[in-house]
Amino acid sequence: MQAHRAVALSVLVLCPVFSSSAPARAETPVERGRYLVQFGGCNDCHSPGYFFGKTTPETYLSGSDVGFQMPQGTFVGPNLTPDKTGLGDWSEEQIVKALQTGERPDGRILAPIMPWHALAKLTAEDVGAIAKFLKSLPPVENKVPGPLGPGEKPAFPVMTIIFPEGSAPAAK
Repeated sequence: MQAHRAVALSVLVLCPVFSSSAPARAETPVERGRYLVQFGGCNDCHSPGYFFGKTTPETYLSGSDVGFQMPQGTFVGPNLTPDKTGLGDWSEEQIVKALQTGERPDGRILAPIMPWHALAKLTAEDVGAIAKFLKSLPPVENKVPGPLGPGEKPAFPVMTIIFPEGSAPAAK
């Protein structure tokens, strides 16, 4: 019996050593949104300089300087900051709708390169957290060009996206 008490006492004494020394804190929606945006690679297509290896913290998510050329036209990753040249006039609800349905507030469908179909599978809480994070960013003025229709010649660098035969999304 004495041995059982000694083991129990050891467990009680050692448990705090094995647990985290810092108390657990709840993640805020903005922190969760930041994590999801970073994990999702949004910076890749929505920050100037990314494709040239020259991003800056000051222009994070403020719109690309490279277009994606595909059969439907040429699309540049837009400014996701809350500036008027970006998502400034969009509500959190409109951002959530675009991420879940691919439809912008003006009724236009997002470019086929935008992986909204995958984002639509996120929980409502996670998509809401992304919207809160985007609205929390410092506004950066950066109006990106486009979209350009098929056959229009872009005056900026582009990456050509070639879809496997018969798999290209329909133009909208």
